[in-house]
Amino acid sequence: MRILIRIIYSVIVFFTVNIFHFDIIKDHWYYAAVLLTGFVLINLFPSFHNRQCPALRLRICGDGCELLLIFLISSILSATYFIANWYQKFSGFGFLPLYLLTVILVEAIVFWNGILRVYCTSLQLGIKWRIIGIICGWIPLVNLFVLMKIIRIASREAVFESEKITRNRNRLHSQCCHTKYPILLVHGVFFRDYKYLNYWGRIPKELKMNGAVIYYGNHQSAASVIESGKELAERIRQIVEETGCGKVNIIAHSKGGLDSRYAISMLGIEDSIASLITINTPHYGCLFADYLLSKVPESTRNFIAQKYNAALKKLGDSNPDFLAAVKDLTAFACKKLNDTVLDIPGIYYQSVGSKLNVASGGRFPLNFSYPLVKHFDGENDGLVSVSSFGWGENRIHLTAKGRRGISHGDLIDLNRENIEGFDVREFYVGLVKGLKERGY
Repeated sequence: MRILIRIIYSVIVFFTVNIFHFDIIKDHWYYAAVLLTGFVLINLFPSFHNRQCPALRLRICGDGCELLLIFLISSILSATYFIANWYQKFSGFGFLPLYLLTVILVEAIVFWNGILRVYCTSLQLGIKWRIIGIICGWIPLVNLFVLMKIIRIASREAVFESEKITRNRNRLHSQCCHTKYPILLVHGVFFRDYKYLNYWGRIPKELKMNGAVIYYGNHQSAASVIESGKELAERIRQIVEETGCGKVNIIAHSKGGLDSRYAISMLGIEDSIASLITINTPHYGCLFADYLLSKVPESTRNFIAQKYNAALKKLGDSNPDFLAAVKDLTAFACKKLNDTVLDIPGIYYQSVGSKLNVASGGRFPLNFSYPLVKHFDGENDGLVSVSSFGWGENRIHLTAKGRRGISHGDLIDLNRENIEGFDVREFYVGLVKGLKERGY
């Protein structure tokens, strides 16, 4: 039905383009009036189906995609008609300027109405495809390919996000993420929690919508495992004392998993921990980190560390230590950690890891680091190898079909990207729901 309506709308636009060309329209003003009225209504309400979208932004985005599809179909109809009737009706050029002006004017209204709706509402297009669309919009044939790509991205977003909103509304009463103990999200190295940009992307909002109580680690972006562990231990004591929650469930990403293990096992907070889920944590270290530290000259290492530490102090870190953080990610340091930092009985440990299928599946800089990590450590997510992330009673290994895979950043929704075949927000809902079912 949607396809049929889309075709009918495209035919109406086609006849509007040819409003001065068909005798039946020229000779009967009321036909022209009906046609122009239909054209206006199409531009105002291009899809009745999108009225069902649960959010205004998604309705506008979906309608924009419909208008762009109508533009493509009607343009093809007009071009076909023009070519088929070129010799008979246009070869004299007497009517040609008026015809071309009508085509450009009518199709431009449909196109700009559609593209502005999409550009103003789509989140998944990002800066990349907006710029590509602007640049390639002037290149014949290439612009059609780019337009189809833009329509595909934006229309999938409208459908996907609508389904997600509907799903959350339907299960709102169940509060499936309302665990006995609150969730503490612990970030990885070289990032902060949420002061300037939420490290966890859209995940916290999704969890809260389903009943979760969320806290953040609030520790520095770069420090040794010992120093980060001390900050986390203090933060956990603060949460427990201020809220009376008794315990917390930790979900820790990357180096944050090592920091959390140290805090739990070595700093006397084991009674305040119900569970620990580590996400892409290098429990067995990264051999490529050992290699880089051994090959990069000391002067270069110190220069990089100095610049990084100075920048992070301006962003709020009191005493960042770039080199200490990197050294604790080596295979040598992690082996030493594993020998002394032992799991605490009664705490539920589980781990999640992912991998990229090809280097190009990751965003910069993970697409560059992937081959290096693969050379030393094997299959990886751009930073952490598959052989290094596993820890605890339950170990979950993730990837996506096709060439892409799931990167180190994808598993914390760093780029806010909807990955085909993997819904990162729903995955975390499942993780936390599992904790609730276990009584945590």
